[in-house]
Amino acid sequence: MTDLSINLNKIALIRNSREGNYPDVVEFAKVCIDQGADGITVHPRPDQRHIRPEDVRRLAALVTPLANVEFNVEGNPFAPAIGDYPGFIELVAETMPDQCTLVPDGDDQLTSDHGFDLTSSGEQLRPIIQRLHSLGMRVSLFMDPDLAQIELAKEIGADRIELYTGPYAAAWGSDQLEELFQQHLAAAELSTRLGMGVNAGHDLNLHNLAKFASIPNLLEVSIGHAFTVDSLTLGMAKTVQSYKALLG
Repeated sequence: MTDLSINLNKIALIRNSREGNYPDVVEFAKVCIDQGADGITVHPRPDQRHIRPEDVRRLAALVTPLANVEFNVEGNPFAPAIGDYPGFIELVAETMPDQCTLVPDGDDQLTSDHGFDLTSSGEQLRPIIQRLHSLGMRVSLFMDPDLAQIELAKEIGADRIELYTGPYAAAWGSDQLEELFQQHLAAAELSTRLGMGVNAGHDLNLHNLAKFASIPNLLEVSIGHAFTVDSLTLGMAKTVQSYKALLG
């Protein structure tokens, strides 16, 4: 069964539109966990547009003691310290998540929209991966379904890849869907053969998730934007249950 990790960035985005701590990200994490979510994901960016460093610390305090719930912190490994943002790797080292997902996103991006090009960044990432391993955490790399790039991910020490599923989701209902699905399937199969685990995320939802989750050995999906939108209609508890049912 594929694990469901809930990304809480959009809850923090709503919170940040007002003063105070309402809605409280930690309280909504508790709802997700109580309804069977297998993990909690956050993506703290230097501009603090949604998840802030203190959110990461509070969520780490909630999730880390739980034996069956994973804490996943994702972000740009090269993001520096700015103001009270301590730098991405420094924040990860402080909060010690179970998994760190490295993502090549910049401050000018609306959202993550491509995987790593390891021909240009692989050697920079290698010592970062080694440092995270020395701290005892699993490292996943956000990747496009490019077979040559998947092989490079293995070479520089990644434990898992997270397949960027934005193009797959955008092609839903179109003639391009099956070709894109097969590309992701081939990338997942190669990753498994190389000994790396396979995660996936970005724009997966109640319509397109079941097909993608048919990929063998898909260990985890991270869902945030669509989950939050569905929660507006169904309620958060029912939405967790609905996504879990698809993955079951």
